[in-house]
Amino acid sequence: MKIALLLIFAYLLGSIPSGMWIGKIFFNVDVRQHGSGNIGTTNTYRVLGKVAGTFVMILDIAKGTIATLFPMFFNLNVSPIIFGLFAILGHTFSIFDKFKGGKAVATSAGMLLAIHPILFLCACIFEFSFTYLTSMVSLASMISFPIIVIMLFGSHDLWLGIIGLLLTIFIFLRHRKNIIRIKNGDENLVHFGFLYNRNKKNK
Repeated sequence: MKIALLLIFAYLLGSIPSGMWIGKIFFNVDVRQHGSGNIGTTNTYRVLGKVAGTFVMILDIAKGTIATLFPMFFNLNVSPIIFGLFAILGHTFSIFDKFKGGKAVATSAGMLLAIHPILFLCACIFEFSFTYLTSMVSLASMISFPIIVIMLFGSHDLWLGIIGLLLTIFIFLRHRKNIIRIKNGDENLVHFGFLYNRNKKNK
């Protein structure tokens, strides 16, 4: 019973729509009605600015980290990955947002932080580097996740590698519209990085 209740709580924790609530409470803006319509970090950054976007990113990462650490907090002999996955499920299918939500990147990174801090740091470096090169957070995420999965398998952590592979497939599915926009050359760019500066210079 205790495990079941904590799994529900992990889902509810993951379900907290940080971007939507911050937008409504502090800016009187529903981020779902602007930009890409997503409640995650990138769209919050685009619609509400750097401070709000950064705060949403921290909160979304924290959801995955805290939920994954439940077994340690409550002395449970259960894989922490299960609790992290429930938080990710909540983030992408939030009960507070009509079972819609984010694209699972930040909360998945939060789970990785709890389980493998060094690889989390690597993931952050990859994400920032590829975002700077491409000026596209979506593409950076879709490049970074497979690299982390390869590193997981390389570290002989088979179980976590399999989970990472499944999450990568899930994240690619969540980015279907982004993939189409990237192919068509009209994906939204963040206002920094190599590609953004090149396009700005050519205009």
